[in-house]
Amino acid sequence: MSAWLNPRKVMCIVYVAAMFVVAMDATVLNVALQTISQELDVPPAASGILNVGYLVSLAIVLPMAGWLGDKWGTKRTFLLALAIFTGASALCSFAQNLTTLTIFRVIQGIGGGLLTPVGMAMLFRTFPPEERAKVSRSLILPIAIAPAVGPIVSGMLVEHFTWRWIFYVNLPIGIPALLFGLFWLKENKQPNVGKLDVPGFLLSAPGLALVMYALTQGPIQGWSSPAVWGAGAIGIVLLALLVKVELKVSQPLLDLRLLGNHLFRTTGLVSICASAGLLGMLYVFPLMYQNALNASALETGLTTFPEAIGLMIASQLVPWTYPRLGPKRVMVMGFVVTALIFITLSTVDANTNPWFIRGLLFGVGIFLGQTVGSVQIAAFATIPPVSMGRATTWFAMQGRLGPALGLAILSGTLAFIGTSTVNAVGQVEPNLMAYRVALLVAAGFLLLGACIAMLIRDSDAAATIRKPVKPNSAKEQPVPAES
Repeated sequence: MSAWLNPRKVMCIVYVAAMFVVAMDATVLNVALQTISQELDVPPAASGILNVGYLVSLAIVLPMAGWLGDKWGTKRTFLLALAIFTGASALCSFAQNLTTLTIFRVIQGIGGGLLTPVGMAMLFRTFPPEERAKVSRSLILPIAIAPAVGPIVSGMLVEHFTWRWIFYVNLPIGIPALLFGLFWLKENKQPNVGKLDVPGFLLSAPGLALVMYALTQGPIQGWSSPAVWGAGAIGIVLLALLVKVELKVSQPLLDLRLLGNHLFRTTGLVSICASAGLLGMLYVFPLMYQNALNASALETGLTTFPEAIGLMIASQLVPWTYPRLGPKRVMVMGFVVTALIFITLSTVDANTNPWFIRGLLFGVGIFLGQTVGSVQIAAFATIPPVSMGRATTWFAMQGRLGPALGLAILSGTLAFIGTSTVNAVGQVEPNLMAYRVALLVAAGFLLLGACIAMLIRDSDAAATIRKPVKPNSAKEQPVPAES
């Protein structure tokens, strides 16, 4: 038993379980908002605060995740975050009014904000660079399955049970993962972490929270809303001040000097483009399929689900394609092919065979999945273990910014063109063109990502391309990276 439970297997099991519940929680609530509003007797628009509270609290704690992990220990911080997230899920399921449910969602966001960067730091400290292509199977699983499963599971639970079950489902995953990690995870602390960078925290937490609020609420409240543009403007000013302050601090909360690393900086921009394009498409296409092509919610969920299957298969392909083609070729290929698929998706209509659409979305998972996997492997190739906590915090922040940016721009595109139009006889009908243009904008994000990926030098990621040396073989030497 002890041989099977080696630190690497334990790390993968706990990481995948924790990331799965966090990723599913990001999509499981939206389907249930209307039902929650009815049961708690509040207007549907008021229930939107449940998402806002979660995102804002997540953004507030995210900047200090790396410091907390390094200072307190990654095991202690990760398990505390998982306990907060799981406990808050249980509290959400018992909430009797919108106020208490919102408070519990805020607490849930605090746990979720700490989990991702600290979990990634633990994972990349556990596995050396040359082994990260193989462990990419663990990285992609929660990203692939959980967001796609979320709406389907939520719809079934709301329809056959109660909305409270969307929070109950976190417990049978979160509690075993917590106990498993408590007994078998290894602790890791970094020396000479220093004190908390208080000025950095006081600028980064509200700055990031206000920008995230503006990006997520702009499409809902309208970009002309004083609350939206005011929050965005103040957030940008605070983040600009943050840059000035952090460059003068010897041990900053957010280490801007990491952006001087060419590979880390470039893969970060690639990651933003990938998530903005993918999550933007997954927002626009279901709307088009239901509102303009008259499909049901269940049909839409089943039609988009092959994208998750493609991502799963991509996670098995990355360990083969990444060392043979190199990260640059894999990323560029994934971006270009997926952009062409997005362009094809923009041409579908009510007469298009659903299996053709499912095949296209399966292709999105296959090709863009390899890009996402390659980015996560290459990004940390030249980051030393001592800086891993702050590097994964940066990466997690970019992971939140990309989808918010994609959603804001594509929602703005739909609003600018208009999702409805009046035909020749004066009847209001869906404007399919608005959705098609939005999908083309999503393809534009991917093509921009391909251009940025061209700047990557495979030689910089050489440590992740080499084959690991077998312990009992003195003759085997690392294979040099392809340029």
